[in-house]
Amino acid sequence: MKTFGNIFLIWRKGPGTRRIPVGVIKHNKTEGVRFQYIQENLKKAFDNGFISYTGFPDVEKSYTENVLEIFSQRLPKSERNDLSTFYKFWEIDQKKKEDNLYMLAKTQGLIPIDNFEFLADFNPIKGLVFISEIAGLGKNKIDSSLISVGDLLRFEKETDNLYDKNAVKLYKDDLFLGYVKIKHSKIFYKSNGGFKITIHHLEKNGILKRAFIRIEVI
Repeated sequence: MKTFGNIFLIWRKGPGTRRIPVGVIKHNKTEGVRFQYIQENLKKAFDNGFISYTGFPDVEKSYTENVLEIFSQRLPKSERNDLSTFYKFWEIDQKKKEDNLYMLAKTQGLIPIDNFEFLADFNPIKGLVFISEIAGLGKNKIDSSLISVGDLLRFEKETDNLYDKNAVKLYKDDLFLGYVKIKHSKIFYKSNGGFKITIHHLEKNGILKRAFIRIEVI
């Protein structure tokens, strides 16, 4: 089984707004890497100010050329001074650091200048580890003293969620924190096996602003 399947291009208007899957990157050995927009989600995205992703202007076209080359521009350059720290943060397998598809899936292609991210549909392979982030955290205005790096979290599936049919709620003890990011949450519905979720990194200012989590299939 592959570590991950499709990678979804996610867009949102800004921090605190809902993430919208606007495109999907599909890949296999026979057809290579291709990208297309998710038509049923575009109207909502357009209504919120989405235009298109640079390099893929035609939202009705299926792209098969230079897909990975364009998206790989979001990955760190080899001359980056903090590259080893970057690899450590995202738990990168050094043997796969030249695999741009793997790197995009593991790092989410996050850059500070826009509101795009790339969320992979991971598969529940024992020993798999990936970094995600708690969604909806800002709405709960949680006192930053209540959460620390290394804290163990528990999860609950929320099958009646109208926005995400694979929604997963996250708690520290009985304190509700937020949700696993859309698409990353699918892995919890693919397996009845165990998962270990811990706080990986925090950004805070009296209240929690961002919380990255480490998800391990056990």
